[in-house]
Amino acid sequence: MLQYEFEESMGYWICSVSHAYRRVLNAELEKQGITYRQWEVLAWIAFEGELSQVELAERLGIEAPTLVGILDRMERDGWLDRYSCPNDRRRKRIRATKKAEAVWVKMVECARKVRGIAKAGLSQAELDSLRSICDRIRGNLEQATRAESSISSDSSPCIDPNADTAEVPIPVQGTVR
Repeated sequence: MLQYEFEESMGYWICSVSHAYRRVLNAELEKQGITYRQWEVLAWIAFEGELSQVELAERLGIEAPTLVGILDRMERDGWLDRYSCPNDRRRKRIRATKKAEAVWVKMVECARKVRGIAKAGLSQAELDSLRSICDRIRGNLEQATRAESSISSDSSPCIDPNADTAEVPIPVQGTVR
């Protein structure tokens, strides 16, 4: 029989909460005709700005070919614009369009509703402690990853001097959690 002390596993605690949060958020997004992956794509763009497809796939924890189908649908619906990096035409960058703003407002409403559900019965002190603990855990794990990783990242700049800099950013009111 497979044995493991799940009740003592910090990884289990974090993953089970994350899974429950994602399920509830996905149910709220579905009511608006939005998928969880679409939420993730726009949330990463709102958080970090334009990203390459490789960077976005890494942040979502999926393979680049899997991401292509999601991006195709979002581009078809007018939510995203993909363009080639001028100094490397093979590399695609992704940015939100004006049309994504209305969708983003709906997504943020869903996220805030779920946040309210998740926070029920927790004091501000408990929430502050949770944030601090999560930040420290994330820092520990990121430090361990950096120490062990020799894989180069896709973080070279992709700047088009001829690009229209008046692109429409997705409005973010505080951090959506």
